[in-house]
Amino acid sequence: MISKVNKNAQRVKRHIKLRHDLTGTSIRPRLCVYRSLNHIYAQIIDDTKGKTLVACNTTQKEIQEKVKGMTNKEQAKFVGSEIARLAKKKKIEEVVFDRGGYLYTGRVKELADGARAAGLKF
Repeated sequence: MISKVNKNAQRVKRHIKLRHDLTGTSIRPRLCVYRSLNHIYAQIIDDTKGKTLVACNTTQKEIQEKVKGMTNKEQAKFVGSEIARLAKKKKIEEVVFDRGGYLYTGRVKELADGARAAGLKF
């Protein structure tokens, strides 16, 4: 019998390898991305203190209303620009991008492009 490949387990392995070298500091926190089938989540984390500084996702009521009718990529770009706007309020200029083990294409790339366009530096 052919066993089915667990793609999420492979993603978690990739993420662990990535996180070995990536850490967010108070000067340059980590922008972490998680995507599910229907939603995308982004948060800026200071790993030295173990605290989430800013978070944004498509399940929040105010964002859900704004992204209604958009495609998944457009939603990801909007979440990226929104997280950058919230980071600017907290005086965060530079971040380390943690793609969460996902390939840098599609929604993950659009989120990063949206954050860059809004003024966040990687």
